[in-house]
Amino acid sequence: MAAPTTDLSTVDRFWADADRHLVRYAGAGDFTREIIDHAAGSYLFTESGRRILDFTSGQMSAILGHSHPEIVETVRRQIGSLDHLFSGMLSRPVVDLARRLAETLPSPLEKALLLTTGAESNEAAIRMAKLVTGKHEIVSFARSWHGMTQAAANATYSAGRKGYGPTAPGNFAIPAPNSYRPDFLTPDGELDWKRQLDFGFEMIDAQSVGSLAACIVEPILSSGGIIEPPVGYFAALREKCRERGMLLILDEAQTGLCRTGNWYAFERDGVVPDILTLSKTLGAGLPLAAVITSAEIEQEAHDRGYLFFTTHVADPLVAAVGNTVLDVLTRDRLDERATELGAFLRRGLDDIAGRHDVVGDIRGRGLLVGVELVADRSTKQSSDELGALVTRRCLELGLHMNIVQLPGMGGVFRIAPPLTATEDELAEGLGVLDQAIGDACA
Repeated sequence: MAAPTTDLSTVDRFWADADRHLVRYAGAGDFTREIIDHAAGSYLFTESGRRILDFTSGQMSAILGHSHPEIVETVRRQIGSLDHLFSGMLSRPVVDLARRLAETLPSPLEKALLLTTGAESNEAAIRMAKLVTGKHEIVSFARSWHGMTQAAANATYSAGRKGYGPTAPGNFAIPAPNSYRPDFLTPDGELDWKRQLDFGFEMIDAQSVGSLAACIVEPILSSGGIIEPPVGYFAALREKCRERGMLLILDEAQTGLCRTGNWYAFERDGVVPDILTLSKTLGAGLPLAAVITSAEIEQEAHDRGYLFFTTHVADPLVAAVGNTVLDVLTRDRLDERATELGAFLRRGLDDIAGRHDVVGDIRGRGLLVGVELVADRSTKQSSDELGALVTRRCLELGLHMNIVQLPGMGGVFRIAPPLTATEDELAEGLGVLDQAIGDACA
């Protein structure tokens, strides 16, 4: 079948309209110069007929791939009967999803608040922690990303802080435990995360006015460069919180619901947070998020008049989608699949690293993997320019990749294909990446 043709004047007009009428919201970045017509499974399709393999699951969200038939059917069915309600009203999809989420989690996490985005869920969690503790200071990682609304942005340090005026008082950062670029060293040159964590909280204690409310962190820092804290770190972090009367909030926007090979990334460490936030993966590409906490914390918040009354809280349409997501994850054992596909992906990336000296590090878990490109392996000298070249070449060859470019981090690819991807699709993406690195280096 011949590829569809597109009127060039129509394409030119599209980009002229986009350039004239759209607010650019990606910082120094720009829109990808492709007009996406539709998507299915692991692929995007442009108006010009190009097929692009999606190695980011949309915005790290479409864990079941694009236009999954059961998600499509749920939306069609639900929107025809009940899509949106007054926020004080309840429907069966909402209560069912709250119960089913609790059934996937360890005690005492059993109370859920259903919202829309990750920023909103983190906003609600921080607001709850402040109210329950009666305190206001919030601690997070120096490479964190928790969202762009007020409290979430205040706890975000990887980007977006300059130029917007003062943040709320009482927001502090601790060093992110980056094993590839360690700042505190053991005698054998490895990351001394215990000493780093002690130092971080010594600095917090020196700055705090005695009102530490919560620590909010990602189990694997994504925008910070796919940084995974070592085993034991979160248990020690929780103890630091307990010593200071702080709540521990885990933001599993990208790591939750099977992506790392576990239903929740915190399971690896045997540490249960006081408050858990979910988004992205819960809606499989639709705007659905959740805050989950204990009955004790929820009761205290309620007794103090907790208010988070938003337009789309507890909406039935996306709640029905969330139930379908849980159906598919459970039935198809996608936690096990993420482990298997993650091992396949890792082997392929190791092969690429064996052929290209610019691959400095490969890290992550399951189907959330980071690949850091460097100009020199011995010095770990970063190369944002190389990252940009490889990203551009990948897109030319039909692979969408996401690059993180932070000072001192180098170009780190965030690879997060759908959990429904096949080995053949992963192999295709690995082949393109291999070629793109070779072309960029040449």
